[in-house]
Amino acid sequence: MNVAIAFKTIVKKEIYRFIRIWPQTLLPPAITTTLYFLIFGKLIGDRIGTIHGASYMDYIVPGIILMSVISHSYANVVSSFYSTKFQRNIEELLVAPVPNWVILSGYIMGGIVRGLLVGMVVTLISLLFDDFAVHNLPIALVTAVLTATLFSLAGFINAILAESFDDISIIPNFVLTPLSYLGGVFYSVDMLPPIWQTISMGNPILYMVNAFRYGLIGVSDIDIQLTFMITAGFIVTLTLFSLYLLHKGIGIKN
Repeated sequence: MNVAIAFKTIVKKEIYRFIRIWPQTLLPPAITTTLYFLIFGKLIGDRIGTIHGASYMDYIVPGIILMSVISHSYANVVSSFYSTKFQRNIEELLVAPVPNWVILSGYIMGGIVRGLLVGMVVTLISLLFDDFAVHNLPIALVTAVLTATLFSLAGFINAILAESFDDISIIPNFVLTPLSYLGGVFYSVDMLPPIWQTISMGNPILYMVNAFRYGLIGVSDIDIQLTFMITAGFIVTLTLFSLYLLHKGIGIKN
């Protein structure tokens, strides 16, 4: 089988899957984002003032956009691949002459597309509440793509190791959500006591949010080069681990 055809087939299936149910995949983040901007940006933001010279609304917009990219790129892959396992459709992929890296790439690309599409929707909504000039578009785009890639990989691993639908909700609820809210989305890490600043440095989402914020408004608490190095390191590690799980058939062939 031509690997290009196999890759395009998986990607098309993944994109059609979430587009077909857009009221469940694209509409909820639009509503949630509107509430974030109304409550945090307008009602609370006017009382907080500025952070590092930026208005509070300007400051939280990048974090909210990237938080949407993280959650939806992850959710797309974990739900899709686990459903494939649960419905036993994974057997069709396993018996087909499709390399593991093609299977992985197809699902990850689907997660990236959904994550970035949701990010675009959130960005358009943010423009209704705030008007900001993009500081460095290449850095913002690269950060968004790398972030979507990383959390798509994380969703893929979760789907492989999950044994029930409950298992695919544990990580988003008890890991991703806390890390996102503690990742500097709504505050600067400089506002924290020293000990909590040190603890926050162990949160990878903090680095991505700050890099994306720098790309949009030119403000960051973290060194941008360090962010790219950490993100790339995570991506390589999770990619190798995902390919290892596929090769061994862990969580798939039993």
